[in-house]
Amino acid sequence: MTAKSSRYFIYIIVFGVVIISACHSSKKVYLSDCDASIAFKKISYAHLLDSLNYYDKKYIDVEGRYEEGKEESALFNDSLYVHKPNDALWVNFSQDCPLYLAGTRTGFFQVDGGGSAHISNKKIRIRGKLDLNNHGAHKLYKGCIDHVSFIEL
Repeated sequence: MTAKSSRYFIYIIVFGVVIISACHSSKKVYLSDCDASIAFKKISYAHLLDSLNYYDKKYIDVEGRYEEGKEESALFNDSLYVHKPNDALWVNFSQDCPLYLAGTRTGFFQVDGGGSAHISNKKIRIRGKLDLNNHGAHKLYKGCIDHVSFIEL
């Protein structure tokens, strides 16, 4: 092998390692058997808020910043994050649709080492059914994401 071909070979190896590393995802996915046969519509948060009436009672797949706290379980727009409930959607987790870490039986709310899946103030992807009749705690939110059957952290 010549010096020039050795250099190209090394570049190809380094490029391959970078590509493989970039493809490796450390995201956690929590799934539920609920609504497994439903086709979810993937939409942006901004489009969802602009078209709330159209998506009412429909199954959606959306990303945003999740916040939890006392009387708070809400999804906010991640790109323009401002903590205002009137621009957020209430997230209604249900015991009827338990979420488990993919490939395990570790529950989303299962205490593990003294805590649960901590997702507050993190960007998440969520699937559920939009309900504009439910406005969450103190009726402050635009609507509710109900029947949550998928969370990607």
